[in-house]
Amino acid sequence: MSTITQTARSAKSSFEYTEWKEKLARIGHAAKGAVYGIAGVLTLLAAFNMGGQKAGKSQVIDFLEKQPFGQVLVILMAIGLACYAFYRFVQVAGKSEKLEKKEEWKRKVMKAGFFISGVIYLGFAVYAVMQVLGSSGSGSGGGKQGIVSSMLQHTWGVVLIYIAAALLMVKAIYQIIKVKNKEYYEGVRGMNVGVKKAKSIVKKAGAIGFIARGILIGITAYFFFQAANNHDASQVKGTSGAFSFLQESSSGPWLMAAVAIGLIGYAVYMVVVSRYKEFHIK
Repeated sequence: MSTITQTARSAKSSFEYTEWKEKLARIGHAAKGAVYGIAGVLTLLAAFNMGGQKAGKSQVIDFLEKQPFGQVLVILMAIGLACYAFYRFVQVAGKSEKLEKKEEWKRKVMKAGFFISGVIYLGFAVYAVMQVLGSSGSGSGGGKQGIVSSMLQHTWGVVLIYIAAALLMVKAIYQIIKVKNKEYYEGVRGMNVGVKKAKSIVKKAGAIGFIARGILIGITAYFFFQAANNHDASQVKGTSGAFSFLQESSSGPWLMAAVAIGLIGYAVYMVVVSRYKEFHIK
């Protein structure tokens, strides 16, 4: 009897731990959706001179900090982003049926991507906490350009920046491939709404969201290439810089608005996914 009892307790503990990890994944996806939603709304307003600003992740943190109870909002966002980073690290260390079906080299590439994503979002979570503590320094943009400037002093650094540009471009193209292959809405299940309705929302919002992300990541890749090619760290810019790049074209406000709407679509996608996706975290 004792062996059976211990086995039952072990199974229950394993289930509860998996459920705990799944809850963190859902919180993380919702937080990421909130960041993209705020960035999209702020940029959409800026496109037509209705207030707002061209916003990336760091600008979203700055915006939240200026609101009533801003520091509380920033800390909550930091917790959410840390949860998303944790989910990515679990994907690296754990197993999933979807990954197991991939070829070995594809699994390694995907897990490398998960790890990099986890590091990036953990970095933004730390940045948010530092903002509250008042020790953010010159900001994420200045820090990024400082690192690139140091790297440009060395041949190996220039090579690494070219590699970063290439990887970003691959990621940009992959966003479009996701839409083409319709992979992004797999695993969405119905709960309080029908599965068809949830999938319909995810399909439409996700499609414009991934295309918008692909455009912004592609422009960022171009920035890195220019920085390496011209040995100029000031060429490295983030999402807000990518929006400025779009704004400079003849149809600038409309292009910027279209991509901003895409980010809002991605936010809707992430929130729906956070509620209805089967994560299968092991």
